[in-house]
Amino acid sequence: MILAVQFDTTDLWMLLAIIVLMLGLGYLAIAETALNRVSRVRAITLDEERRSKSTAALVSLVEHPERFINPLLVMVTILQTAQAFLTTILADSLFGPVGVVIGFVLNVIVFFVLSEALPKTWAVLHSDRAAVMTARTTFVLVSFPPLRIISHALIGLANVLLPGKGLKQGPFVSEKELLGIVEAAAEDEVIEHEERELIESIIEFGDTLAREIMVPRPDMVTLSATDSVSAALDSAIEHGYSRFPVSGENLDEILGIAYTKDLMRVEREGRGHQPVAGLVRPAHFVPETKPIARLMREMQAGKYHMAVLVDEYGGIAGLVTLEDCIEELIGEIFDEYDVEDTEVERLADGELRVDGGLSIDELNELLDVELPDADWDTVGGFVLGTLGRVPAEGERVDHAGYGFAVEKMEGHRIARVRVSRPSAAGADAAEGA
Repeated sequence: MILAVQFDTTDLWMLLAIIVLMLGLGYLAIAETALNRVSRVRAITLDEERRSKSTAALVSLVEHPERFINPLLVMVTILQTAQAFLTTILADSLFGPVGVVIGFVLNVIVFFVLSEALPKTWAVLHSDRAAVMTARTTFVLVSFPPLRIISHALIGLANVLLPGKGLKQGPFVSEKELLGIVEAAAEDEVIEHEERELIESIIEFGDTLAREIMVPRPDMVTLSATDSVSAALDSAIEHGYSRFPVSGENLDEILGIAYTKDLMRVEREGRGHQPVAGLVRPAHFVPETKPIARLMREMQAGKYHMAVLVDEYGGIAGLVTLEDCIEELIGEIFDEYDVEDTEVERLADGELRVDGGLSIDELNELLDVELPDADWDTVGGFVLGTLGRVPAEGERVDHAGYGFAVEKMEGHRIARVRVSRPSAAGADAAEGA
């Protein structure tokens, strides 16, 4: 009764304006979400398939996202502010002082669901359709001179308050979004899957640290400074390496690098009895936390192929070669002398036997799980860290429905791990937990 008495013509017009603003906000929410999800490659493909004004507008927008995102956000802000303002006035007119609270609740719950959540969810589920549907209207809207002037002015003000390149350059694509674009391009057969893998390797290359690809200290093959050239050359022939770290009294005292070609030259000169210490060349020491992208550039500039990694306490952590860096980009490289070590072996019962040194990232990708990798880099490190002690052969840990059993130990090091896949019941139980 109170509502009927207070609801006059002005209130009716305000209600109508609020409904129009909500529809406009929903439309802009669809446009914003869809246009940000459609890649340039996908837009061009849609344009080639349909050849319409809408797809042409879509290509124009996604080729220069900085031209539409800021004006679109400004328009959304204007409409949201107007809608909230009118809703508060209308609620106050209908319900008195308590109407302010009612208007606030309506804005937070009802209008958010109708004008934000639902439209954006629909746009995510139907990205192509939504992008084509809203492209022409959005193109006309963001080309409207007053709106462009206002958005440029506000961005300019933001640059004054917070100087930096980010706002001047406009929106950027995150690494995760770029990986999503590459995956979509591969699924649409715009690029080959081999090209996709190479692109993903390049993107992830910058985040990889030297310790993640190093030959760890226990696996390093070194020469002693007191070894004879002949004995060192025998070791080089046995292992097939062209370079060896040379140690002093212990492995933490790396004196330099011995080159097999130097050993061969001295041997042929009849000086095979000479100690290796006289042939040592300078070694390059780098921290184990150095990104391999930077390390690789330094190797190229300094013309060296091997770097010795040092931990935070000054001890030797391992070594990295230029070949290791290249393999991180393009995959394993084998020559006729290499013996291929199988890091992952599929067993007849469906289980996996993996090397303890297999990286957590590779196993996550293989099993499609998310094993924690904050405190360790390898499967052996994961088992060791989870148990909290050095395990014995046969001990097991469980995570995400998978079992990880220690199959072989080499001293205190986990050499092999057997990974059992979860049964249907076990997987359901893990999900329920």
